[in-house]
Amino acid sequence: MIDYPKILDKIFDKLDSNNASAVIIGGYIRDFLLDIGSKDIDIEVYGISSYNQLEDILREFGNVCTVGKSFGVCKLFIDDLDLDFTLPRIDNHIASGHKGFEVCLDPHLDFVRATSRRDFTINAIAYDVKKRKMLDPFGGREDLKNKILRAVDPKSFIEDPLRVMRALQFAARFELHLHPSLFSLCQDMIQKRMLHQLPKERIFEELKKLLLQSRQPSVGFSLLRDLGAFLYFDEFSQLSEESYTLMLSHLDRFAKMQDLSLEKRLLVFLALLAKPHHPKAKAQGFLHKLTAQKNILEGVLKILEYQDLLFTQQALLDANIYQLATKIEIRLFLFFHKATLPLEAQEYKLLAPLEQRAKELGVYTKPLDPFVLGRDLISLGLSPSKEFKKILEDAYRAQMHSEFDSHEGARLWLEEYLAKI
Repeated sequence: MIDYPKILDKIFDKLDSNNASAVIIGGYIRDFLLDIGSKDIDIEVYGISSYNQLEDILREFGNVCTVGKSFGVCKLFIDDLDLDFTLPRIDNHIASGHKGFEVCLDPHLDFVRATSRRDFTINAIAYDVKKRKMLDPFGGREDLKNKILRAVDPKSFIEDPLRVMRALQFAARFELHLHPSLFSLCQDMIQKRMLHQLPKERIFEELKKLLLQSRQPSVGFSLLRDLGAFLYFDEFSQLSEESYTLMLSHLDRFAKMQDLSLEKRLLVFLALLAKPHHPKAKAQGFLHKLTAQKNILEGVLKILEYQDLLFTQQALLDANIYQLATKIEIRLFLFFHKATLPLEAQEYKLLAPLEQRAKELGVYTKPLDPFVLGRDLISLGLSPSKEFKKILEDAYRAQMHSEFDSHEGARLWLEEYLAKI
């Protein structure tokens, strides 16, 4: 018996009244068997003659997203659930790359044949809602129990090169071992340079899942090396075994730290991956191979730019903490060094007091808010000029050195400062 959100029963009853049957399949079933909560549910619908008919049935339950229409996918969002309704189909590989498929919808396709297009046996486990029965034609439950990742169909598996990256991230996320036949398939696909057919952003999406959803990202990156994927990620081939192993240990250490948003965690993870490729130019080349997203590139490079700041007792002075906060978000700076510094290092012992004091000063996640702004200068009779920038910088520096700690104190400081120039 599979437990699923009961709100779906209304949809299943409506499908049944239209002589259609629903089968929950894929990730939701896999995660349920692993006791992992999920809000993403894939539902395959049999007995519907067309996508438009499916859309008409679902429309009363919420806004239907038609973005996947060409693939027979109908998205529906209810509360916090992300529902994908699909029609059984056959995928014909007609060209290279992840888009080289001709999709043929067939409402009368039998379950086994429809499911044979899926990537791994653990993603081909299903639950027939009406019959209240598990469907597992390819032995996915047994593979899940034995921690084995196995391809459903070797012939169709090799038609989509992205499945190599999915194998890496599934192995890492669920701590699985690649079946020898799957290992050989992936290895062969890499040697045939099939990863090079993919847009980098597709590869990046799988890497993100590997990094953000694994307890030990090193599992995926060890596989990356063992499968020969340095043919694609050639920057890693330039690292010594010692440097690569050290990088993996940093990834695993950071994976245990959870006090960051996913967006911030990704920046630190990418900085850990790019760290061995420092200096900046080499790191930039590596990062650009992964993504063109400007906010990600800038965030990671900022971490790398200030990674070599020396830790001394001087670093714990308030003025220096304020100054550090103007360069980089101290929270990210600390997490990066918590992941990379040896635990016995003197610098590591300074991280905790630096974190505590940064929080006390209110600059753990942002720079110090300035008391003196341009409008304050104008209120004192000054007209905007080239001198504004210097005056504001001097005022901010004075504030960081605790020469004033209030708006009133700032105004007195400013009056004295202006009287001297």
